[in-house]
Amino acid sequence: MARPTRWQTETKPGHSEWYVDRFRRMAAEGADLGGEARLLDAMLAPGSRVLDAGCGTGRVGAVLHERGHTVVGVDADPVLIEAAEKDHPGPRWLVADLTELDLPAVGEPDLFDGAVLAGNVMVFLSPGTESEALRRVAAHVRDDGPIVVGFHVNRELALADFDDAAAAAGLSIEHRFATWDLRRWHVDADFAVTVLRKA
Repeated sequence: MARPTRWQTETKPGHSEWYVDRFRRMAAEGADLGGEARLLDAMLAPGSRVLDAGCGTGRVGAVLHERGHTVVGVDADPVLIEAAEKDHPGPRWLVADLTELDLPAVGEPDLFDGAVLAGNVMVFLSPGTESEALRRVAAHVRDDGPIVVGFHVNRELALADFDDAAAAAGLSIEHRFATWDLRRWHVDADFAVTVLRKA
């Protein structure tokens, strides 16, 4: 059984509902919620199969779906998955913990062309499970497919620890940027977007 995530143990009651409402408001106000998806779309062939790992309310996977990709989104929070199903029909949304991810067992046997972990997914994992989560995601991606991860580096997970977890999962760093729109990486950046591939 999966260990409780930081999302479950370090957020207040009602946080998931607040999060859903927040992104619905942002969408209604016309906020740009597709930056992560645009990066993946540029990296992948048209009509690719994409794993949105830690998909939350489905905003990234929804844009990828609109751009013609086949998307499966997974998140451990059933409230967020329910919102994704309601707000973004088209992709397949599943409740699943990344550290126990086994999509063939739920009818998704085909490998993915790429995966994305956006929205601070790594920060909200249970401490010490980062490598296993990356390993399980990578097991669902074809050998040359990108795994793109973005998170704030000034929170619970240090960038050096993330790099160690990626290496332990058999992944190598191909690129690193300071933002999803590919601004150059620098040591004072508070956010990191890392492109990983199987070593």
